[in-house]
Amino acid sequence: MTSSSAAHTTDLTDNPDLTVLRAAGTALVLDTRGPDLPRVLHWGADLPDEAVRALPLLAQGPVPPSALDRPWPLTVLPTDADGWLGTPGYAAHRGGRATAPRFAVTSTTATVDSVEVVLGADGAEVTLVYRLDEHGVLTASAAVASTVEPDGPELVLDLAALRVLLPVPSRATEVLDLTGRWCRERSPQRRALTDGTHLRASRRGRTGHDATLLLSVGTPGFGFRAGEVWSVHVAWSGGHEHLVERLPEGAGMHAAVLGGGELLEPGEVRLGPGERYAAPDVVFVHSAEGLDGISRRLHRAQRATATRARRPRPLVLNTWEAVYFDHDLGRLRELADTAAAIGVERFVLDDGWFGGRRHDRAGLGDWWVSPEAWPDGLGPIVEHVKDLGMEFGLWFEPEMVNADSDLVRQHPDWVLGPRAGHPREWRHQQVLDLANPEAAAHVERQISTLVSELGIDFIKWDHNRDLHEAVRPGDEGEAGDRPAVHTQTAAFYDLLDRLRATHPGLEVESCASGGARVDLGVLARTDRVWTSDCNDALERAQIQRWTSLLVPAEVMGTHVGPPTAHTTHRSLDLGFRTLMALQGHAGLEWDITTCDASEREALTRWSALYRELRPLLHGGDLVRADLPAEEGLLVTGTVAADGAHAAYTVVRTHTGPRAVPGLVPLPGLDPEREYTVRVRPEAGLPHTVQTAPPVWWADALGDGLRLSGAVLGTVGLPLPVLAPAQGLLLHLT
Repeated sequence: MTSSSAAHTTDLTDNPDLTVLRAAGTALVLDTRGPDLPRVLHWGADLPDEAVRALPLLAQGPVPPSALDRPWPLTVLPTDADGWLGTPGYAAHRGGRATAPRFAVTSTTATVDSVEVVLGADGAEVTLVYRLDEHGVLTASAAVASTVEPDGPELVLDLAALRVLLPVPSRATEVLDLTGRWCRERSPQRRALTDGTHLRASRRGRTGHDATLLLSVGTPGFGFRAGEVWSVHVAWSGGHEHLVERLPEGAGMHAAVLGGGELLEPGEVRLGPGERYAAPDVVFVHSAEGLDGISRRLHRAQRATATRARRPRPLVLNTWEAVYFDHDLGRLRELADTAAAIGVERFVLDDGWFGGRRHDRAGLGDWWVSPEAWPDGLGPIVEHVKDLGMEFGLWFEPEMVNADSDLVRQHPDWVLGPRAGHPREWRHQQVLDLANPEAAAHVERQISTLVSELGIDFIKWDHNRDLHEAVRPGDEGEAGDRPAVHTQTAAFYDLLDRLRATHPGLEVESCASGGARVDLGVLARTDRVWTSDCNDALERAQIQRWTSLLVPAEVMGTHVGPPTAHTTHRSLDLGFRTLMALQGHAGLEWDITTCDASEREALTRWSALYRELRPLLHGGDLVRADLPAEEGLLVTGTVAADGAHAAYTVVRTHTGPRAVPGLVPLPGLDPEREYTVRVRPEAGLPHTVQTAPPVWWADALGDGLRLSGAVLGTVGLPLPVLAPAQGLLLHLT
């Protein structure tokens, strides 16, 4: 496994122009000698000092015919002035001028784990900061300020793009990214890296169901457990772009570039003298151990720095698929009683409690308790839930409004959109203009009052539409409309930050019609994400697998849905549904009052198992086996950081071509240890298609089977012949 070591810069006294950031087997090397901008000599696996010293020499390649007359470098801010004819790191203008700046270095400052480079040209100052943490995660921050003197021309700086680009070598020849749609988020897609630009751009006004959490390039055939991989993520919940680009002439002496930034619409960022724009952080990760190495670095980094709650993640019951809009106190009390008896620790009342919200066409924006649905207020259900020893959570959708709402009738100008009229509706919704201080303050007061008065512990914060025609009126005296996704995203962050500051113990889930807002920008401000509106456990097998590239298990909401899934109408066994819910922050979204005695007993055993295993599942390193897709087998595990214990879900999604699965290794184990292997029946025992189980099965159901990590990880276990949509949980101690 990759070891964590403190990030540090290396002082190469015989070559002071080289700045080297090193941590956990990764390195970034910059050449800061003049007169050119600092050059990116290397990003990836760490190199010995003697190799680092040789990099400036190796960066000077030949000059081919019909090309620039001397070798050109890949700089920290690639533009046309450097010889770079790919996607630029910076693009802007002042009234159609100052479009081709020749930046010069103002200063370079290195600390123990970071380097800052300040560049200037044509009244613009660009600051780039690279920080490498102890887990090998490199975060690049970029900002631009307009430095035109007050007595100079009063032309604003219209910023088109500020991107961070880093090199990847010629051995990186495959691209992996993710796409998706509602209820089918995070679907992987692969292609060869060819000449040109592979650009993933989002103009949805939120991260999007189709967002690629990570854009990755790697060596041929890279997988979860093998291959060298370079990945990038833009930590932003608005418009964004990720790209990998290869030109025939390369990128300096490198083969291609990988990077991204915020996607800005024309006129969205206009800087007057002294004004500054800070771009979203761009996160880069390298691994010599496949995608599992990428995830391990990202998960460890988030766990080390996250401001989110660190206590054990409570087992949740959410009422949406249990009652929908039918809010009846007696029925909800019975649901809470059943939940508490099973072992639920947090009860969340979903949509339908407020304003005129008896259906999805009215009431959004009116965050006051409906006397029609709740004649005695929410106090009775909150008190009942808390008397049962559970926390109470409440659903909000603060960024959205219905046209049929008191708020819109009183403040029609608070709807985000052009002067010409409201944008097209989506789920009968419009967007509240949070950049309007009065609108933001209004919704903040409504939420804050309820949190205080009711003692709300948790908010499910929803966001159920993409933003179309996301513009707002220009500044005073300006005609027309201005693009507003950037200001809306920043205003959402500010609103959430203020609420969290006022209510320090409040936890928040980011939900966006399922998983349409999953990114490190929102994860810095929330305690978990709702992975998908699809609670079909078979669909969830792939959704959760690929969401976990970026998101640690304790942050990924994973619920047991009803026997027949609301979104796919597919029926699945209880054991399979509970097994898949163990892969994240577990919960239930189902009218469990309809369960018979055996189902309630099974859920009680499962909830106890979740509480037993959650320190491992929510603190260990994720591992995923590389198995042929046609076999229909998914093996996903969590191994404690010290290798002492582990848990694996083994799932068959569909029938395979072979009569028996054969020997399947369990990845990530310490080969020097011995493990006791048990099948945990509390997660449900699978249906099989076999006349006899493998010989180890009986022992694993009893006191356990004793095997070495070397045997389990290299040879593997002969698995039972699982029926489709069946699985099992292996617990190793």
